[in-house]
Amino acid sequence: MELFDKKAKESIGRYVLQCALATASILVTLIFINLFTYTTIIASLGATTFIVFTMPSSYPARPRSLTGGYLTGIVIGAMMHLIANLLLTNFFPNYEHIIFTIFGALSVGLSIFIMVVTDAEHPPAAGLALGLVLSDWTYMTLFFVFSAVLIMLGLKKLLKPYLLDLR
Repeated sequence: MELFDKKAKESIGRYVLQCALATASILVTLIFINLFTYTTIIASLGATTFIVFTMPSSYPARPRSLTGGYLTGIVIGAMMHLIANLLLTNFFPNYEHIIFTIFGALSVGLSIFIMVVTDAEHPPAAGLALGLVLSDWTYMTLFFVFSAVLIMLGLKKLLKPYLLDLR
């Protein structure tokens, strides 16, 4: 078993370039979003950045997977967050931990189900759904997250001739 990928030696410039592009992409995202308020939400974007820039031809890096996965994660996560808060406010004010645990799990399971039946699997988007249930957020944050995904897709398309799978 070798410590380093054999392809890395042959294409070290590409490896450095693609990792630098990933770094720049997530840096721009982090500049425009509140790091301390939305940490669980933006963590999914870090995972997406990894997929897009190190495995650009992989299944989860397809436009359908990225956009469909994130739309699913946003809709399901936001919906579960709102339902959980409604239940806490009106019916179970003393069961915050239990309510958020149940609805966090439901958000992941339902997101996975919708992604697989719509052929839009993107694992970090299931993490986004969970993050939306467990964190406070604004609708502007959701817009920004989806915009960041679209920007990554645009960069991937623009740089397609230069990107290779690093796996």
